[in-house]
Amino acid sequence: MFELRSVPGGFRLLVNGKTVLSHSFEAPALFVGRGAPRVNMFRGNFDIADRLDLRLPLHVVRVTDTGVVCGHPDLEGDFTLSFSEDAGVLRVVGRASDDRYNRFWARFYAESGERVTGGGEQFSFLDLRGRRYPIWTREQGVGRNKLTEITRLSDALDGSGGDYHTTFFPQPTFVSSEKYFIHFENYEYAVLDFTNEAFHEAEVWSLEPRFCVGTGESYPALLKALTALLGRQPALPDWAMKGLWLGVQGGTERALELRDRCVNAGADISAVWIQDWQGTRQTSFGKRNIWNWRWSEELYPGLDRVIREDAGRAWMGYINPYVVDTGSLFAEAKEKGYLVKRPDGTDYLFDFGEFDCGVVDLTLPAAFEWYKNVIKTNLIDLGLRGWMADFGEYLPVDAVCSGGTGWELHNRWPALWAQCNREAVEERGMLGKCVFYMRAGAAGTGRYSTLMWAGDQNVDWSADDGLPSAITSALTMGMSGYGLSCSDIGGYTTLFTMRRDEELLKRWLEFACFTPVMRSHEGNRPTVNVQLYDTPELLAFTARMTRLHDALLPYLRRAVRQNAETGLPVMRPLFFAQDCAEAWATERFSYLFGDDMLVSPVVQPGADMREVWLPQGDWVHLWTGETYVGGFVSVPAPIGQPPVFYRAGSAFEPVFKEMKSI
Repeated sequence: MFELRSVPGGFRLLVNGKTVLSHSFEAPALFVGRGAPRVNMFRGNFDIADRLDLRLPLHVVRVTDTGVVCGHPDLEGDFTLSFSEDAGVLRVVGRASDDRYNRFWARFYAESGERVTGGGEQFSFLDLRGRRYPIWTREQGVGRNKLTEITRLSDALDGSGGDYHTTFFPQPTFVSSEKYFIHFENYEYAVLDFTNEAFHEAEVWSLEPRFCVGTGESYPALLKALTALLGRQPALPDWAMKGLWLGVQGGTERALELRDRCVNAGADISAVWIQDWQGTRQTSFGKRNIWNWRWSEELYPGLDRVIREDAGRAWMGYINPYVVDTGSLFAEAKEKGYLVKRPDGTDYLFDFGEFDCGVVDLTLPAAFEWYKNVIKTNLIDLGLRGWMADFGEYLPVDAVCSGGTGWELHNRWPALWAQCNREAVEERGMLGKCVFYMRAGAAGTGRYSTLMWAGDQNVDWSADDGLPSAITSALTMGMSGYGLSCSDIGGYTTLFTMRRDEELLKRWLEFACFTPVMRSHEGNRPTVNVQLYDTPELLAFTARMTRLHDALLPYLRRAVRQNAETGLPVMRPLFFAQDCAEAWATERFSYLFGDDMLVSPVVQPGADMREVWLPQGDWVHLWTGETYVGGFVSVPAPIGQPPVFYRAGSAFEPVFKEMKSI
């Protein structure tokens, strides 16, 4: 599948006939160098700067059938790249013996007008061309746009404003419109740089780079190969794809009252999610959970009985990799030596905003097993059938773990956290019945986590951190190999002047209806935000959205199964239907939902019309039954009827037609 051609002063690498690397003395594609990083971290927000001391273009010494040998007068020994075919992809491994250097760069050949996507979960852009993307898991930031007032205020408050590239789930992977993908298997800090028209540059802070190249005749073929490499998610159980996961808090009595209020209004509540099942504390940011992962019988009396008696409905909880320093689990972990250490050997305590926590060392086998048993005993055995497996981004670079340093393990940590949860579920025989969902991710998360969610969006309409960003994040994550995503209905973060209003909540409910899972969240400051159960009108609207979502179950079941079997994401960019400039450039807020539906959520306040670009073919407007052909169309978009279309002649047409009457 690959061919190495020797050219004057260099080589050319072709994969299935496509030029991937083209290296010569005049136009080098391979470099090594050295630099010294400076890293500051505050509550998961990282400021990373690099002082680059030296960068050397490598000289090709020898080209063989299976690799290249490079050198440079200032490099002691050789730098080698070895090539091998492995399960339909090209695997490339680099090695150098000169430990004075600690950086590697590769410039991959690019065509004029070529577009790229992926990068893990990216919130601001579907097409990554023209920008640089550091690969470092972190808080996504509040606002995520340096031109906005919310971001400025967040930066001034505690450096938490973020930027277009900050994300919980970065991944050194990109997919090209030329129908190939590049995936780096390194977990070290990396940068994907798409700012040059002639090449895509990948930088890895290691002299042992490892990357894979795959090609395909179509995007589904590319993702099938990529997810075979990275791992796929199991199909969701039916209960998870039905109705609404109702996010509530405040104790047994309040949870039951709100559940019944929604059910009595006609809403299908398939799950009750109580993030505060272990108790709460009040902070300046809002109400926060007590991270001691034991059922609070004081706040939730009789919870075990409630779960047993609520037949046909799942109850869900919350956990993360940290244990609060005032809790019993922290004391037990400290006594056993299961916590991540500082360089001086003391336990590393993390500031999470007015309380401190230790982090369980997931690279220490005994600690990993201990924490896995906490999940099995305290969550699954209680009867919880799912939970938010939160965080995973905070490991500092100077941390000392059993398996290495924070520098080496930081980007790998979310995948270890996902593995811990997955093994707990499997060992209790609950895979396919129990669903845990995560925000932090890394290469490998795809084979462990059962669902992702988009994290902590603002309760607003902003393109980089509000409702629209949840759409973009699902599409880029799908193109990076993870095809199951949901979001907090109505957003989560309320700071400064932000407030969730009724229009935003309704539009977010519309969007969530056409995603794999509908899940609500009261937010970090519930009392200042409108909630879906606040008024009879909102309850009626919510009930209708859950019934529409229920009607989609036969169709959604197929799409979720496709993801499990082939890696084809449930939510897909429009270029899957027609690969053209319009699909890439104009429609990052529209998506294909499975094979036969196209959804264009309303992402601006006050809008009652929406311009939509449709791929070639006949598309039937879900609400009116009117047929449109490809191109730009304007359609009515009153609240309750977001622009949704289905392919004429779809085998699921009876399902779609039935939805009109709901």
